[in-house]
Amino acid sequence: MNQPQATEFAHAWISAFNAHDLTGILEHYADELTFYSPFISLLNVNEAGCITNKQDLKRYFQLGLTTYPDLQFTLHHVFVGVDTLTIYYTSVQNRLACEVFRLDAAGKADQVFCHYTTDASSAQQTA
Repeated sequence: MNQPQATEFAHAWISAFNAHDLTGILEHYADELTFYSPFISLLNVNEAGCITNKQDLKRYFQLGLTTYPDLQFTLHHVFVGVDTLTIYYTSVQNRLACEVFRLDAAGKADQVFCHYTTDASSAQQTA
């Protein structure tokens, strides 16, 4: 993974979310995956905060797009690792967010860890 590849992934991912394009969003994820997010339990998808299949991930994203109809992400930075990238952005309710994506050989996310500021007002103070 290099910076241009990571940046391309991040821009396409952000664009799909900002367009509320569920098909485009799901194109970034492998069929078999592990996806962790505190919003999984906040949206009452499950209490574990973990999704392990693409069908449940689709349902989660559909629920998120419905719950936050004005959802617009703002990209701040993209970090590169070994077969991973981290996207730092402003998320729903003006919360700062970092998502770590591990990509498979096809360039699809098969493991994702989502992190958010817990208080939307703190995002405004530190952004």
